[in-house]
Amino acid sequence: MTTLAHVLVIDDELQILRLMRTILGAHHYRVTVAHTGEEGLALAAAEHPDIIILDLGLPDIDGIQVCEQLRLWTQVPIIILSVRSEEGDKVLALDKGADDYLVKPFGTEELLARLRVAQRHLATSKGGPEPVVVAGDLTIDLARYIVMFAGEEVKLTATEFKLLAHLASHANRVLTHQNILNNVWGPEYRDNVEYLRVFMSQLRKKLEADPKQPVHLISEPGIGYRFITDT
Repeated sequence: MTTLAHVLVIDDELQILRLMRTILGAHHYRVTVAHTGEEGLALAAAEHPDIIILDLGLPDIDGIQVCEQLRLWTQVPIIILSVRSEEGDKVLALDKGADDYLVKPFGTEELLARLRVAQRHLATSKGGPEPVVVAGDLTIDLARYIVMFAGEEVKLTATEFKLLAHLASHANRVLTHQNILNNVWGPEYRDNVEYLRVFMSQLRKKLEADPKQPVHLISEPGIGYRFITDT
């Protein structure tokens, strides 16, 4: 069977590395492992993996610093794998360029699902953002500024569309409140989380069958939002 992708795992726990080799190898991923941040950075530069799974608690360099250094030269999807479960740690990692965050201990199916999302992100980033994003009954034409829901065109304000387009352009990825506010409204709005919540509520009323139980515009409590295409 064809190998799915090349995954670099940067973690100092031998048990985790063995587990990753077993799980990912069984699902036809090619796996390379690194035990330190420096080794991980060197392997990333030498081998250009498709996805990186990165632990934060490394023996030489903190994983946040590894993430920052990687983002200086590559947009490879980075999945943080850490025992740190505090919202602040997650927000910091995502703000520093990580694409996703998985807390140890983790389930095999959840890990594989996150990898599939990362692969879709990889495919999109290589080809540029898709001009049309489809999520169930929702269709977003990014080039023509047209949004269709259940076969009907939905009228959005300029700001609502800009917010939706930013989320849809990063479909299935967690975006922090600060990332969204900075990119949609500008740096001076980075701390106006309540302002963002108001606009998200407006979008849900227009684009979700049940705004109180959204399936596409999903909250990541204390962190940000994720636009889901697969439900």
